[in-house]
Amino acid sequence: MKPPRCSVARAEVEFSAVRAQGPGGQNVNKVSSAARLRFDIGASSLPEPVKERLRALPDQRISSDGVVVIKAETHRSLPRNQADALARLQALVDAAAQPEIERRATKPTRASKLRRLEGKARRGAIKAGRHRVGE
Repeated sequence: MKPPRCSVARAEVEFSAVRAQGPGGQNVNKVSSAARLRFDIGASSLPEPVKERLRALPDQRISSDGVVVIKAETHRSLPRNQADALARLQALVDAAAQPEIERRATKPTRASKLRRLEGKARRGAIKAGRHRVGE
């Protein structure tokens, strides 16, 4: 069963326009078309378990004080870059909203044990056949 989707409210997100890097000629030097998104995990309206899982993610976009910073600069217009950054933040939140499934330890079946032992015996026979005949 899928948990309910935790959507990020646009009011909780802070955007700033910055200059994009890379090639692009005069446009890249004049226009601030890249979008930098800042999202404070602690001040957000997300459920507490999702906040904890977000903070625990090993992601370099999440700072030590719990602020997610995403820079989007793939498109040439600021609104499209803002939408891209928001979509990437939503994907990050969706990944954190999925609770980790606990692994249940299982025992190997009798057939798998026999297959393993037969494989070991076969391999041993192959290696034993490599010796000289006189030895």
